[in-house]
Amino acid sequence: MELRDFGKTGLRVPVVGLGSWRTLDVGREGEAQAMRVVSAAHAAGVRVYDSSPMYGRSETILGRALEPLRRDAIVATKVWSSSSRQAQQQIDFSLACFGGRVEIFQIHNLLAWRERLESLKRLKAEGRVKVIGATHYSPGAFGELEQVMKTGEIGAVQIPLNPRERDVERRILPLAADLGLGVIVMRPFGEGALLQRLPPETALQPLRRFGVETWAQVLLKWILSDTRTHVTIPATSRPERTLENAAAGQPPWFGTEERRYVEKLFG
Repeated sequence: MELRDFGKTGLRVPVVGLGSWRTLDVGREGEAQAMRVVSAAHAAGVRVYDSSPMYGRSETILGRALEPLRRDAIVATKVWSSSSRQAQQQIDFSLACFGGRVEIFQIHNLLAWRERLESLKRLKAEGRVKVIGATHYSPGAFGELEQVMKTGEIGAVQIPLNPRERDVERRILPLAADLGLGVIVMRPFGEGALLQRLPPETALQPLRRFGVETWAQVLLKWILSDTRTHVTIPATSRPERTLENAAAGQPPWFGTEERRYVEKLFG
């Protein structure tokens, strides 16, 4: 899998990671399967694992799964609360889950971002956080996200990008590139919507020379062919899917013509 410099953060990341929304929020009966998903992802070359206190038990499950793999893992988690007390509890819990450190600690959906930024800056100074990031999914919040990016205090953003959600192409991606920020792409499959009604299999033929065999791989390669992105985080509850997703992280990348072709198919 291709490695990319994660902006100017000093991290170097494989381009396909693993998201945990819904898929790792499981009860006791689902833990063994969740562990297999993380283990399969690691075996496929995945090293970036994204979570959040919003995702139920995902942090707990991911932390357990990563215990034997923690040295090689890049954890990207989040803080999400308007209450300073609750936010600190979330931060402490996350650090406990992941061995006392988090590589990318993000302010989720910009909630109380000024206050959370101060807390994360202290942790970064202590060496317990490597990179501070900020996330948002809504184009209506991208103006505020730009404001946060321009503070010079964060090193990464997490935003949605797929052939139907392209608002970040206008201002967020150019600004991130100018500032040297790492870019994590969420919702590569449009929360699953882009995999519900697929183009006919014959439409895949012109893209096979790029090493893609499935439409999920096409969507991931479409994202990663924009070199302003660094890693995308598809989620899955099936270990075999992690290998399929990781395979999309290999060049050759789509050119302008191929990306437009995919946009027409899914747009």
